[in-house]
Amino acid sequence: MIEILKVLICIPFLIYACYSDIKTRRVSNRVWPLMLGAGSIFIIHDLVRYGLDHLIHLVLSFAFIFIFVYILFYLNAFGGADAKVLMVISLIIPAYPVIELADATLPIYGVPLINLFAFGVFTNSIILTVVVPLGLFIYNLIKLPLNEIKKNPFYLFIGYMHPISELGQRHLKLIEAYQENNDGEVSSKFSRSGVDIDDRQLSTLRSYAKKGLIGDKVWVTPGLPFMIPITAGFIAAVIFGDIIFHLTLNYLV
Repeated sequence: MIEILKVLICIPFLIYACYSDIKTRRVSNRVWPLMLGAGSIFIIHDLVRYGLDHLIHLVLSFAFIFIFVYILFYLNAFGGADAKVLMVISLIIPAYPVIELADATLPIYGVPLINLFAFGVFTNSIILTVVVPLGLFIYNLIKLPLNEIKKNPFYLFIGYMHPISELGQRHLKLIEAYQENNDGEVSSKFSRSGVDIDDRQLSTLRSYAKKGLIGDKVWVTPGLPFMIPITAGFIAAVIFGDIIFHLTLNYLV
């Protein structure tokens, strides 16, 4: 029962973080102390009930995740909110919660050798992130004409074509940078980091489209907030366990 309550305490904060990340591309720092405060009763309960063994596992869980996410954050591969939520999870649920439901036991794949729940959440989130390019690819195959598919096959996995008139309404980036040449024509070039769509950029694109120099749609990338895969990875870790560990153990080894 305690393990179920731990999960239920975390989920509302994760859902709110997803909403905030989608809406504003940031999550308030106040969320994480509140989440830790809500879960502190379970931390105290486990320390009193299991004593030194739990304390050692708690310290190892937090220390490993702290060092791991700090390195990723330092390399600009991770956001601050993403790092903080994993650290809070590592304290509230340091080990995989074993939950009995009717005739089933969660996680379905069992507890992995590396019994660090927050790390399993992260690895699951990486796998689930791969679903996004596949979804974009299928969407583009259905929506785009064959000539556009042949023209930019790589773009099919990282973005989609979006009307210029609606660009100011969403958190998107241009896949290509546009530049007007001396002869009055507009050329486009792939931008690895994407091009921010500010008022100036939007005005320029609308001007190009009005003059017929480019079409009325451009390639954009949604830049999915990583908080969504983390939340999905959390749920997957509770239900299935460490997906990468399971796949490696059963299909690759």
